[in-house]
Amino acid sequence: MTKADIVDAISSATGLTKVDTEAVVDGFLFTVISAMKEGKNIEIRGFGTFKVKKRKGKIARNPRTGEQVLVDDHYVPVFKISKDVRKIVDENLKAMEKIKQGTFDPESEDE
Repeated sequence: MTKADIVDAISSATGLTKVDTEAVVDGFLFTVISAMKEGKNIEIRGFGTFKVKKRKGKIARNPRTGEQVLVDDHYVPVFKISKDVRKIVDENLKAMEKIKQGTFDPESEDE
């Protein structure tokens, strides 16, 4: 799914124009990136958390030449999905697999 697909889906669901929706999506992304540039964490309850983690420096190896290369300490943005979303995705994809295999029984599914 691309940013344009997200804009289309939100626009259709909310009745906002695509231009307005794109401005909201861009604003959200800008806000998340700006906060992470300052080292802040962003927690969206029920969805997940954006964080910045520091990776320690290490000695790596250039796979092409085999030469050792020093990688300095650096910061990386990470996203940790919430348990709720993880569970929803897992259950839905398992049900889809069962449907494809023809073994899905809605009577036995727990809600």
